[in-house]
Amino acid sequence: MLKLNKKLIILAVSLVLLLSACSLPGLGGPSKNTIAVGTLGTSESQIMGQMVRLLIEHHTDAKVSMVNNLGSSIVQHKAMLNGDVDITATRYTGTDLSGALGMEPMKDPQKALEVVQTEFQERFDQTWFDSYGFANSYAFTVRKEVAEQNNLQTVSDLQPLATSLKFGVDNSWLKRKGDGYEGFVEEYGFEFGETFPMQIGLVYQAAASGKMDIVLAYTTDGRIKAFDLKVLEDDKHFFPPYDTSLVARNDVLEKYPELREILQKLSGQISTEKMQEMNYEADGLMKEPVNIAKAFLEENNYFE
Repeated sequence: MLKLNKKLIILAVSLVLLLSACSLPGLGGPSKNTIAVGTLGTSESQIMGQMVRLLIEHHTDAKVSMVNNLGSSIVQHKAMLNGDVDITATRYTGTDLSGALGMEPMKDPQKALEVVQTEFQERFDQTWFDSYGFANSYAFTVRKEVAEQNNLQTVSDLQPLATSLKFGVDNSWLKRKGDGYEGFVEEYGFEFGETFPMQIGLVYQAAASGKMDIVLAYTTDGRIKAFDLKVLEDDKHFFPPYDTSLVARNDVLEKYPELREILQKLSGQISTEKMQEMNYEADGLMKEPVNIAKAFLEENNYFE
């Protein structure tokens, strides 16, 4: 009986050691021979994450694991710092300037990009790549017939009729300091007749149905295309830039020297309109992000 117990103890200890050596995807960090790519829960982030994965696998022998549905930019940032993720597929200049870096917003897109690139290199030993080419920013949006009837091209064009307009907007933006409603009124010099706080996902239908005259949307959201809405130009550059890039830990770039050139192939390749179209394919046509990403890369011969 004593011998049997010893065997059972040895077996149990062996199992514990074996299990502790294995990490669950997204929790224990990447394995030695795998590059972990992290994404947010949005279609946009997951499409870009799959592009990064496919591009790496196409050009190298490295294995890639996906860590999807990270809850926020802060969660992404912590995952990178902890070594649980090697590359984050979608980082936004305006978000990380105030979030990870704790700095004031900047109006100039190029300056904002230069600052995050420098600061991430110096503070976190990470490389912030050049923008994919699109920005996921706030945008004032109206039905196209409303724009045509009132000759609306820019946000400033709204001023003569603003007091008669019903404005649908994400509740958090109304209370936000700096680039929220109060800051907008100060910058543009006018207020809307009525404001209706609502979830961001509901504003597109509200505009398309005529329940709202104008709504605050995201520039790359596929529902802009689906509901045939027009984005007005932020002619006073009120909103901070939210140009989108991938960020990679420098240790993984050193381990796989070819990665830097491979990942740079995505820079400048995707316009805001193209990202909007791909988001619509995911959210409107219910296509899988991996299939959308693969189709785009194949159309462009994987940038060869």
